[in-house]
Amino acid sequence: MRRVSAGRDGESRAAAYLEACGLTIVARNIRSFCGEVDLVALEGQTLVFVEVKAWSAYSFESLSYGIGRQKQRRIIETAKYFLSVHREYNSMAVRFDVVFINPAAAPDSGAITHLRAAFTETL
Repeated sequence: MRRVSAGRDGESRAAAYLEACGLTIVARNIRSFCGEVDLVALEGQTLVFVEVKAWSAYSFESLSYGIGRQKQRRIIETAKYFLSVHREYNSMAVRFDVVFINPAAAPDSGAITHLRAAFTETL
């Protein structure tokens, strides 16, 4: 239960961070038969699918551990599902970001790392 709580807190902190950076959150916790996307945001004419990782220690090496090719595939398939349901976004560019959050750090400590375009896929 503690892990779920840390994950939800991390997602809320990531959403607040992205909004402070000018993105608009349009959906949270999108689930499909093959996976989940934590956040969906708009940045101009780009639809951004965001995976949030609330880890106490993170690095670029953590990206391959936490978001391997199989996880990326599930996120991509869920993004396709989202776009099939929300056709109003179909003409937009798509990007896949990852936000790492240190849950042990204070919210205003700068313990957030935002990896823009962490991985790609042609939808």
